[in-house]
Amino acid sequence: MEIQTNSVQDTEKLGEKIAASLKGGEILAMYGGMGMGKTAFTRGLARGLGAKESVSSPTFALVHEYHGRLTIYHFDMFRVTGWDDLYSTGFFDYLETGAVLVIEWSENIEGALPENAVKIEIRQGDVPESRIFQIEGIAV
Repeated sequence: MEIQTNSVQDTEKLGEKIAASLKGGEILAMYGGMGMGKTAFTRGLARGLGAKESVSSPTFALVHEYHGRLTIYHFDMFRVTGWDDLYSTGFFDYLETGAVLVIEWSENIEGALPENAVKIEIRQGDVPESRIFQIEGIAV
């Protein structure tokens, strides 16, 4: 399914909308370059799940945790370059928690993603503020 957003607020609202359908245990694998809205989408998702924490990119921490109706683990795999790096994040342990995993830079861990991961590709739209979301694996 393809969805276009036209602002950061629209991108956050899309995250909120998807949050309403989550049951726990989903893995949202996000793909897209720098500044495409991955963190804005996650901010909306967290808000939609009732999380009160401030959402920011986990670039240096590698993973942030948010609590609402469901627990969210928000990963940034930008600096992950191999299996050793991935193991050091504890990623595989998080798969068994029943939490929602949101993974930025999923292209860096493609071989480690479960088959049932929801794939969310984000690219630039026709104007600077617009984004095109290609979403596979979940109804929106």
